[in-house]
Amino acid sequence: MNHDRTRRLRSILYVIQQLDEFSPTTAKLQCSDATPAYVTRVLKQLAQAGHLDRFQEERQEVYRWSKSKPLDPDQWVNQQVYGDQVKQSPEQDRPREQLMLHGPSSLTDAQLLAILIRVGVPGDSAVQAGRRIANQFAETALSGLPDASVSELRLISKAIRKDSYAQIMAGVELGRRIAMLRDQNTKAPVRIRGSEDAIQYCMKAFHRLAIDGKQEEFHIVTLDTQLGPIRTHHITTGTLDASLVHPREVFRAAIRDSASAILLVHNHPSGDPTPSREDRAVTDRLSQAGELIGIRVLDHIVVAKERGRSVLAG
Repeated sequence: MNHDRTRRLRSILYVIQQLDEFSPTTAKLQCSDATPAYVTRVLKQLAQAGHLDRFQEERQEVYRWSKSKPLDPDQWVNQQVYGDQVKQSPEQDRPREQLMLHGPSSLTDAQLLAILIRVGVPGDSAVQAGRRIANQFAETALSGLPDASVSELRLISKAIRKDSYAQIMAGVELGRRIAMLRDQNTKAPVRIRGSEDAIQYCMKAFHRLAIDGKQEEFHIVTLDTQLGPIRTHHITTGTLDASLVHPREVFRAAIRDSASAILLVHNHPSGDPTPSREDRAVTDRLSQAGELIGIRVLDHIVVAKERGRSVLAG
């Protein structure tokens, strides 16, 4: 997209720079590859930037190149396409180059965000956007960033679009997962010995689901003989219903993991973790199936924004 816009702007500039003085009509005729409306917009932008002087001659609008503010075509095109972009900064100040030279730990939060945002808009570069977002969340040391919606970040910077928002959130989630794995490796092994342990574990392991889940999702956590988590499995999405959560799908994953027991987990997007009648029905059905197979259903945890609840503990 940026490449096409750059090409179109340069083609128009190439034509009109050959003209010392010209009317909008002449420019449109000469720039036959571009639409008249696009040529008009380019002329207005050049005039607003002071590169073209505009005056009336025999009842006709005429443009003349300004002698007081000569045009640098490449610089002007880059400004229109990228705004105050990273690539226009000195190389040593560009976040990507700095990361490659000195490592990611040398970058500020704003610079790391700029790399994830990648491309800005005219008047709001990726670097500027990164700085604004970092400043906005500075009081919470960026801890509030994972919970921000795309519309909330758009209020901070117009450079945030769906793709840049997705890149930021992907980076946040990847960092969270790595941190969780490191945390698990440095601490004593997790053991789920009761409902409180199960709630605490699930609120951490399914934090994003509890906070951002727009639909109900049903997951299981397979457990080893010491009741330590093996891995999580997403079973189904949609309103929890005993007819939708089939024991075959649940215990297939448990058998594959050689699990001794499982935790059932799902979210309540409403924010209220109080177990419903259907939640209890699903728990009973899967518990009975587990007894037949020899894989115990240790608990069923409902996660929500503020807290979690155990279906079995009530």
